Amino acid sequence: MGGTTGPTVVGAQRGALGGLVDRSLVAARRGPLGVALRVAAMATAAVAAAWVHRVHDPGVICPLRTVTGIPCPLCGGTTVFLELGAGRPGQALLANPVALTGAVAVALAPLGLGARWWELAPKTRRGVLVAALAGSELWQLVRLGVLRV
Repeated sequence: MGGTTGPTVVGAQRGALGGLVDRSLVAARRGPLGVALRVAAMATAAVAAAWVHRVHDPGVICPLRTVTGIPCPLCGGTTVFLELGAGRPGQALLANPVALTGAVAVALAPLGLGARWWELAPKTRRGVLVAALAGSELWQLVRLGVLRV
C-alpha cells in the first residue's frame, strides 16, 4: 500500500538511460574526444563573443580598470577570446599570454594535463599561480601604458 518492492518500469528505463549518459559524459571528459568537445565549446563561445563585441562594442568591461584605470592580471582575457574568435591568434597572445595559456591548458586537460597539475604539491601550485599572475600584471601594465619600460 505505501511503497513498492521493486523498481518501476519507468524507473528502470530512466536508470539504464542515465547510466548510458553518465558513461558517455565520463568518456567525453577524457582523451581526444574531451579535447574536441572543449575546443568546440570554446570556439563557439569565442566566435559568439567576437560577434557581440563587433556589433555592440561594450568597451572596457573590467571593473577594476574602469574604476581605477589600472588593469588586473586577467585584463585582456575577454580580448583573448575575441581575437581567437576573429581568427587572430597572434593578437590573442599579445592581449594576455597567461589567459591564452590557461585556455589551452583547460582544452588539453583531458589528455592528462589536469591530473598532472593536481599531482603537484599545493605549495608548488600556489607558487606557479602567483608567478603567472604577477607576470600577467606586469604584462598588462606595460601593454596598456601604465608602466613604461
